[in-house]
Amino acid sequence: MHGVELRYQPERTRTYLGSPSIVRAPDGALVASHDYYGAGCPRNHEREEALLSLYRSEDDGRTWLPVTHLMNAYWSTLFTHRGALYLLGVSQQYGSIVIRRSLDSGFTWTHPADEHSGLLRRGGFYHDNPNYHGAPVPILIHRGRLYRAFEDCDRAVWGRGFRSLVLSVPEDADLLEAGHWTQSNAVALDPAWLPPSWPALENPGWLEGNVLTDPQGRLWNILRVHSRPLVDRAAMLRVEDDGRRLAFDPADGFIDFPGGMTKFTIRRDPSTGLYLTLCNPHTDPAAPAQRNILALAASADLRSWRVVRRLIEDDSGLPWELSVRLTGFQYVDWQFDGDDLIYLVRTAHRGARNYHDANRIVFHRLPRFRTDLPSLAGNGQ
Repeated sequence: MHGVELRYQPERTRTYLGSPSIVRAPDGALVASHDYYGAGCPRNHEREEALLSLYRSEDDGRTWLPVTHLMNAYWSTLFTHRGALYLLGVSQQYGSIVIRRSLDSGFTWTHPADEHSGLLRRGGFYHDNPNYHGAPVPILIHRGRLYRAFEDCDRAVWGRGFRSLVLSVPEDADLLEAGHWTQSNAVALDPAWLPPSWPALENPGWLEGNVLTDPQGRLWNILRVHSRPLVDRAAMLRVEDDGRRLAFDPADGFIDFPGGMTKFTIRRDPSTGLYLTLCNPHTDPAAPAQRNILALAASADLRSWRVVRRLIEDDSGLPWELSVRLTGFQYVDWQFDGDDLIYLVRTAHRGARNYHDANRIVFHRLPRFRTDLPSLAGNGQ
């Protein structure tokens, strides 16, 4: 495995590394973040996982400097807007929705003390409703508004408790003012919507959505579907009325999607018009939780997806059964960077407790990524 390691976490700490996010800051540096989870990780006054760390690179990712830590920042997306750097996520595992702003490209940040300084939606105490959930998913700007997907997890029950929702705000508004943000209705996955051809699913639910426009300009929230033992499925919910309403059509709302049971990030290439994702495609029918392969996949229409190339595979020499159990290249956040893709990977590799409990955050660069795309662009898929 190649790449530049931002952080390694020893297994004996019982602390693991999650939710990587990356962006090029207004001053030209790369800024990256991740949070912490696990039995030994730092916790806040509600006994919840809530700590995030930030890093900067001023040499395009060759070296990284730890910059600061933020308490009560979790499952957060880094993005830039009108010359400022922002961090949008939740205050803790199943917490409030909060946003922070940095005017110096990541060294110092505002604090979301109230609804006028970045506290956008108040969550309940510990696991009392509402329990806001998310991941470092994209921020979309469309027709004068910013959009980002979240979930409210009923009683913090992972899987069936997830209810998809979208927050949006006018792009010229003060993003730290809660009153400027619009919240959609929240939609849970109704088991009655599942196709009759599917097997019985273990704890079905959807989460970690990506708000995107299709080639016709319609807004969608595309979500990971927990469909075990079925794999490689995603769900498409319509985003309507400037983000006020989400709707799902069971007739065509589920799509085949490589790695659809693991968090993915979709962005549209402004050069080719193709939609791209970095995902964990399944190659072993006996291993529905497989995450030991990371691949680049592409689509022309958001519905039909093809794996373009593999990016990372396990090079530890483990037998396949152990590799599937112990290795994961997952929860990738990525950006276009000129002719390259840059991506940050939550990595469980060489000494990890299991594939899920990541012990490393690793930065990678894919040079001249568009050389892999013409065959897909030309076949009308």
